[in-house]
Amino acid sequence: MVILTSRFPPEGRLLHTPENQGACASPDTLRRAMEENAILEGTALSCDASHDLAVALGPYTGRIPREEAALGIAEGETRDIAILSRVGKPVCFTVEALEERDGQLVPLLSRRRAQQMALDHMLEQWRPGQIIPAAVTHLEPFGAFVDIGCGVVSLIGIENISVARIPHPQARFSVGDDILAVVQDLDPVRRRIYLTHKELLGTWQENAARFHAGMTVPGIVRGMKEYGAFVELTPNLSGLAEHSPLLREGGRVSVYIKAILPERMKIKLLVIDALPPAAEPEPLHYFLTQGRIEKWKYAPPGCCKIGMESIFSD
Repeated sequence: MVILTSRFPPEGRLLHTPENQGACASPDTLRRAMEENAILEGTALSCDASHDLAVALGPYTGRIPREEAALGIAEGETRDIAILSRVGKPVCFTVEALEERDGQLVPLLSRRRAQQMALDHMLEQWRPGQIIPAAVTHLEPFGAFVDIGCGVVSLIGIENISVARIPHPQARFSVGDDILAVVQDLDPVRRRIYLTHKELLGTWQENAARFHAGMTVPGIVRGMKEYGAFVELTPNLSGLAEHSPLLREGGRVSVYIKAILPERMKIKLLVIDALPPAAEPEPLHYFLTQGRIEKWKYAPPGCCKIGMESIFSD
């Protein structure tokens, strides 16, 4: 489990904190939160025909007008599905006003302003190579969309999820997962943040250190070739297995490690048996969890192959 400590964590991480519950408890605490521009969270109860959100916060039901429900809604850059899809889920917001209707306190809220504050902070404070917390919100064949703070969404392209190739991001992530990511680049003009992930899963040498010749271990077939099949041992490490009738794309197999050759960045495998699908995906192991990466090189020292390399510069 990734611990999220940022002032602008992914949505849902503030909801049950004592600070959030205390700030939503009374008119006085809500007024103080409004004066301090505090970011709070509640649960979206419903969305009306005008696409305004009703939000539960403490003993009150607040309102987020459509134009304040997400960045880009007012400008037509964000579709209304971004509002409708929040119903039943936590939403972040700032308190904009405390109104009364029929003798009831109705806080007027803005999710857009909370997101604006978060994005301003990210573009000003983050640097390429910085390791950040994120939460998986949606998976598509081309990548994983993640909440990097207050519902601000960025994409990790499938090619940047891991070194071992995968057919779909669901091979690595599930919606709702807390993960870590690396800032690949920032575009203040387009107000976008680009992410990568594979660098956190270790180099070839770091992953290969978990294995030695003579071991038999489970793996997943990730690529069938004329000369054999690539079998994933970890998300950032694959070996080449000789052809076997037990091999099928995406299938699990047990493999015997014949040899590990760092100078050629190669692991030779022999298929032993077919295995049933795993009950649950193997948890991701991060070799780096905080700070900033300046340079990452996948290939081991002395390897005759170049291998992939990531350089993060301001």
